[in-house]
Amino acid sequence: MALLEICCYSMECALTAQQNGADRIELCSAPKEGGLTPSLGVLRSVRQHVTIPVHPIIRPRGGDFCYTDGEFAAMLEDVRAVRELGFPGLVIGILDVDGNVDMPRMEKIMAAAAPLAVTFHRAFDMCANPLNALKNLADLGVARVLTSGQKSDALQGLPIIMELITHADAPIIMAGAGVRAKNLQDFLDAGVREVHSSAGAQVASPMRYCNQGLSMSADTQADEFSRYVVDGAAVAEMKGIIVRHQAN
Repeated sequence: MALLEICCYSMECALTAQQNGADRIELCSAPKEGGLTPSLGVLRSVRQHVTIPVHPIIRPRGGDFCYTDGEFAAMLEDVRAVRELGFPGLVIGILDVDGNVDMPRMEKIMAAAAPLAVTFHRAFDMCANPLNALKNLADLGVARVLTSGQKSDALQGLPIIMELITHADAPIIMAGAGVRAKNLQDFLDAGVREVHSSAGAQVASPMRYCNQGLSMSADTQADEFSRYVVDGAAVAEMKGIIVRHQAN
């Protein structure tokens, strides 16, 4: 059966995903940045309350995936912390200035993470040559690659995803970015073994008092009084599609 991974930005989101059929969770913070390393408190609480596999992301900031020495040192410390907390895997990606997998740094990451399963995230979609990158990641022993097929969403990138899947002895190819119930069947029919979805929704803040005259964000148009959550019904719908596909 295809595996459903849900991207979660809090313990509450992780519990919602678990209760509605998710097979695995990618745990992040900062949804507007595309996912950053969760806090220690979130990591510990999720370990205590969530029973399905959880893979935290290790990403110190938004933007590109070419890191300073200081950022890389912090990433290594976060990798060790995630391993010591007992998570079964983690999610990470590091590139060099030419858009290649940064092999020397990724070798250090793999050594620090062992024996955890390492997913190389959508930094892969910023690589200059995806087939060379896939070979490098296979050589490193990376377990899976999260990719949209180097397009803005995975449905557009499905032809490249299908090509990547054909390579023997490569990491598992997990399709992600814009995967929803309405297009999930396309990925299943294409032979994608793992899919990644945020299944996200915005809900209103419970605040009764709302000071509308200022913003806590650098984006002055940001809505301070809505919150990102995982839509449990969306997770359940996608899991149902996977189960029916398998039955057929």
